[in-house]
Amino acid sequence: MSYFKKTTITITYLFTFLILTVIFGIILRLTPEGFISNIKSEEMCFSLFLSITTSIISSILCMLISIPTSYAIARYDFFGNKLARIILDLPISFPPIVAGLGLLIIFGITFFGAALESLGLKLVFSPLGIVLAQFFVNAPYTTRILVSTFSNIDPRYELVARTLGETELGSFFKVTLPMAKSGIIGSVVITWARGIAEFGAVLIFAGGIAMKTETLPVNLFLSLSEGNIEGAITSAVILILISFIALAIFEKFGGGRF
Repeated sequence: MSYFKKTTITITYLFTFLILTVIFGIILRLTPEGFISNIKSEEMCFSLFLSITTSIISSILCMLISIPTSYAIARYDFFGNKLARIILDLPISFPPIVAGLGLLIIFGITFFGAALESLGLKLVFSPLGIVLAQFFVNAPYTTRILVSTFSNIDPRYELVARTLGETELGSFFKVTLPMAKSGIIGSVVITWARGIAEFGAVLIFAGGIAMKTETLPVNLFLSLSEGNIEGAITSAVILILISFIALAIFEKFGGGRF
């Protein structure tokens, strides 16, 4: 084995060990009795239910918007394509707390936000705000994954389908989407997991209100603020388990390509 190969593998092992040390440091700190006690609490059950519900809704919205957006970027050479790629990637590069602040300004202190609230659509400091915050932060990431997925599908398959009588829409649903199944499943899973784990944008836009906008990450934050270390660690363990399962599924469906 060459020196370079040994060095890179050693660095990989050390990096992996560091991450495992942090994860097990959290998990081993919690006793089974403490975990069971905290997970049965009303507040924990509420935050878990709210996190799962909002992340499922935001993931569906992400897919509804990201699939046509990513297909257009991957397939069509339209005016502003490259600029659209850069702008859509912006929420990935800046901190989620910035996204939360932007949403708070647009929907909280402008005429647009006031008009929506007058129609009964209250987004700021509400569960609906959680969905919007999760969507805004995660949709660009979903789009990026799906752009890669659609780019790897040869457009000649669609052309063949059209020569056989299929419409452009028909070839998309009957040829392209089935071929993109692995990428779509992987992106759904990772988007859902990221939605559950979203904290910064949710805290700023929807607030950290106990038993109202208290998602799992917010529950972790509030528990730490109150000195409830076991409660915070319980939330952290649940989030770690969700992340591990989601990443395992993501990798199974070709996550390494993205």
